[in-house]
Amino acid sequence: MKNSLFKSGVALLALVALPALAVAKDVTWEDILNDAETPEDVLGYGVGPKAQRFSPLEKINVDNVGLLKPKWAFSFGDEKQRGQEAQAIVHDGVIYVTASYSRIFALDSRTGRRLWKYEARLPEDIRPCCDVINRGAAIFGDKVFFGALDASLIALNKETGKVAWREKFGDHKVGYTITGAPTIVKDAETGRMLLIHGNSGDEFGVIGRLYARDPETGKEIWSRPFVEGHKGTLDGAESTPTGDPSAPSWPNTESGEKVEAWSHGGGAPWQSASFDVESNTLIVGAGNPAPWNTWERTPGDSLYTSGQAYVNPANGELVGFYQHTPNDAWDFSGNNEIIIFDYKQEDGTTIRAGAHADRNGFFYVTDIEKLSARGGEINRPTALLAAYPFVDQITWAKGIDLETGRPIEVEGQRPPPPAEGERQGATIQVTPPFLGGKNWNPMAYSPQTGLFYIPANNWTEDYWTENVTYNPGAAYLGQGFRIKRLYDDHVGILRAMDPTTGKIVWEHKEHMPLWAGTLTTAGNLIFTGTSDGYVKAFNAATGEELWKFQTGSGIISVPVTWEEDGKQYLGLSSGYGGAVPLWGGDMAVLTTQVSQGGSFWVFELPSDEHAAN
Repeated sequence: MKNSLFKSGVALLALVALPALAVAKDVTWEDILNDAETPEDVLGYGVGPKAQRFSPLEKINVDNVGLLKPKWAFSFGDEKQRGQEAQAIVHDGVIYVTASYSRIFALDSRTGRRLWKYEARLPEDIRPCCDVINRGAAIFGDKVFFGALDASLIALNKETGKVAWREKFGDHKVGYTITGAPTIVKDAETGRMLLIHGNSGDEFGVIGRLYARDPETGKEIWSRPFVEGHKGTLDGAESTPTGDPSAPSWPNTESGEKVEAWSHGGGAPWQSASFDVESNTLIVGAGNPAPWNTWERTPGDSLYTSGQAYVNPANGELVGFYQHTPNDAWDFSGNNEIIIFDYKQEDGTTIRAGAHADRNGFFYVTDIEKLSARGGEINRPTALLAAYPFVDQITWAKGIDLETGRPIEVEGQRPPPPAEGERQGATIQVTPPFLGGKNWNPMAYSPQTGLFYIPANNWTEDYWTENVTYNPGAAYLGQGFRIKRLYDDHVGILRAMDPTTGKIVWEHKEHMPLWAGTLTTAGNLIFTGTSDGYVKAFNAATGEELWKFQTGSGIISVPVTWEEDGKQYLGLSSGYGGAVPLWGGDMAVLTTQVSQGGSFWVFELPSDEHAAN
């Protein structure tokens, strides 16, 4: 038994048999579809296919949130601390939460007792770009699913933690990996259940792909690359190319062969997908082109990178695309979540729209009906409804042209190439930096207030171009940088934005960068965490800080809330790491004061008798 577990890649599996697990319910598609309306569970990344991160719970509200207290805390243990960026899954009295170094824990939601633990056996030559983090799991049927840093997907029995299957999708030695939470959808055309995931690794020159698997067996059903001209797969065979097979948006050599950059072009969809049920369309962000050095990819827009992609789940075909940053020279990427919401237009009509706060500093509202329509042009800039800046002092563009959908670039903000014989080009200052006005950490939307809550950062960088050649397993950037402060009093800035006007309704400043996601509730609350260790609650309408609790390490995870035994609970991970302290500059100096950690915290209100007193 022990040997067979190690052969399958399990480093540690601890099981505790509990009577409750014997009658645990399987998770259905209807459960996942109704996730946002069933507060006793949290079944998907984003809390429902629309990814709004809104809970209808209101037992914890603006009047009593100040009474919140810890119910229990669980330590992830051992020396493997690092960044804890996960959003937990909650089902049938069990919390499933992933942790650094490709670990996942099943915890009794009432007591915090560990039911089982799975730790992937990782090779020494993995190539994670931005810390050894994991952002979460998916759940369906009798299984939980999560990705490992060696470019594999793992399915575990949700009651026992035993491996059901493990499938590898890329060569980890050259940079393929996975950090995002998978997504479960049901394709309306074929009736098939699909496990959707992407890959990470743009910074190592991988080709970004979105994958669909059979959740029961792990078998790949299709894959779709996000570099123009590369071919997808369908049912084990080569399928259609993405876009034009001659890839006119990428430069050619005189012989007609693709240049090095196209062969290692990036575009990795490393965040989780949303799912537009009405049009049966997957919506996911495509990553930055590789290398960062734009002169290796000029001329052309480097499609289909740094934008939002719309994919048919039946066959993996790309049906729509909107590019935020054509020929991205700044590693702005496009991976940040796309939230589906009802957008009221000037004429009073309401349409289904997508909201996206990009690393490039602009907040986009797009027409989902246009982008998900089958047939016609794939790249549809006319689907852009609105675009607003959500951080300060953006230097690379004056704004976004609503007619063309393209940024109005500022001349001189693309780092110049090195002069002949020189190793690097001249240094320029760019705002926001490559870490973005907002990075991976998801915003939330409240249908009650009509506002988006954006965990943003005001910072800048020195940026310069360097000569670059692809070397398997080595960083493929061609840019140098130093992250710098923009203001003395803050870096992090939590902002509430009206998507119809672009108005910042309120803001809250944090001295250190904001790297945690947000959650909003019907109790008129916003929850998030801070780099100096606090979990905080704010009035969703006014921005007033109502409550905070120190967890002992920086928080860079995503909070969740659920109802159990008639009470509402709040849960999130604590443990500092992620990209910010790794990339140096002023931020490395600022974050050295934060202690390492690795724990999951659950909070509750005191009993009614205590609260009354």
